[in-house]
Amino acid sequence: MDYRIKLKPKAIKDLRRLPLQAATRVADALARLEDDLTGDVKRLTNFSPEYCLRIGSYRVLFEIEDGDCILVYRIVHRREAYRQR
Repeated sequence: MDYRIKLKPKAIKDLRRLPLQAATRVADALARLEDDLTGDVKRLTNFSPEYCLRIGSYRVLFEIEDGDCILVYRIVHRREAYRQR
């Protein structure tokens, strides 16, 4: 199934702050995610957003909307990913 990727403004800001090598890896992983949720995707329990994609030390927190749209909320280091705000 093909998905569309939408980045929230905070996710774009997070991506710009990453080192170049990490940002490239994240962009490649998001491109693969468009095809069929491939990669190290886990469904989170009792947490919003509902899904997490692990890319090395970074986590992409996202939800699936309308069955065909992936809405990326944050791209953060793993030590910050699961803290409740």
